[in-house]
Amino acid sequence: MQISDVKSMMVEVIDSSKNIMDMIDLESLKEEISKLDQKTFDEAFWDDTNKAKVIVKELQKKKNKLHTIEAYIGIVEELKVLEEFILLEEDMFDEFSMQYNAFKIADESLSISLLLSDENDSLNSVIEIHPGAGGTESQDWAEMLFRMYKRYGEVNNYEFEILDYQNGEEAGIKSVTFCLRGDNSYGYMKAENGVHRLVRISPFDSGGRRHTSFASVNVYPEIDDSIEIEILDKDLKIDTYRSSGAGGQSVNTTDSAVRITHLPTKTVVTVQNERSQIKNRDKALQILKGKLYQLELQRKQEELSSYKTSSVSNSFGSQIRSYVMHPYSMVKDHRTNVETGNVSKVMDGDIHMFINAYLKANAKE
Repeated sequence: MQISDVKSMMVEVIDSSKNIMDMIDLESLKEEISKLDQKTFDEAFWDDTNKAKVIVKELQKKKNKLHTIEAYIGIVEELKVLEEFILLEEDMFDEFSMQYNAFKIADESLSISLLLSDENDSLNSVIEIHPGAGGTESQDWAEMLFRMYKRYGEVNNYEFEILDYQNGEEAGIKSVTFCLRGDNSYGYMKAENGVHRLVRISPFDSGGRRHTSFASVNVYPEIDDSIEIEILDKDLKIDTYRSSGAGGQSVNTTDSAVRITHLPTKTVVTVQNERSQIKNRDKALQILKGKLYQLELQRKQEELSSYKTSSVSNSFGSQIRSYVMHPYSMVKDHRTNVETGNVSKVMDGDIHMFINAYLKANAKE
């Protein structure tokens, strides 16, 4: 690295950071935090628990946003200082390079988070994975995707909760439903909605032949008290049954598992993670609200799309991504054409490149 390289990189840093900061009203954000903070000191604040929880959640969200912005500003300022030192002492190149790499990561992350402006982007996400046709092959693929999203949640410090898990007959899973809770979880995870395709040499085929497997990923917002969804009792069919899990202590000996069917839409939700039937019922109703909310959003989106002169296929059933393990290694997103040859890294939860590219493309649309 030469001094000329540092100067060129700093031009990029200054330009990019200016574009980011032009999108942010820092003083207004601080003022909003201060107002929400003051509300929490009101003696009657917790009289309405649901309203209080909404305010606390919004306050924490804004504080997290402020922390991210201030950390970003700190990186930019540090780079400016390092640039001055390098002009006097050239052995600072390595430190500058490390800080520059940190800037690139923070810059992309912050620019993407600013694109999450939909009212439900800030909500937690509920993810369902179902294998396609193909028996053990597809069930194993569904479990691989489940592990990938679990790792993604761990990397991003999301709270993980499994709601329903159905083992496959020989390997893998028949279906799984789980939550990822954290900042903008739904805003990011909605990019994963669709069909995922795997091409590999089957570990279950004694002839060592190549197989293609499919699994569908459905993502819904976890509805909180800030969104009203009306569900009539007459529209619900509620069944209870004995939980079935991986075995051992996780299997309940009472009929605590709950399956709720919304008759008008034929929407089904199953929850069995709690030992309490009441808790499972409440959780199932919460997830059902998220599914019905998503169906309504989809209906409105389809109405808007009908007025467009050209339509872009983005249906929930479309194949969004291919994971190829043989005869070559590649993961490619068919919506954005973003691809990588490091399949193992992707399967270990490194999917931010696909999510970020989708959010950018979606914003342009």
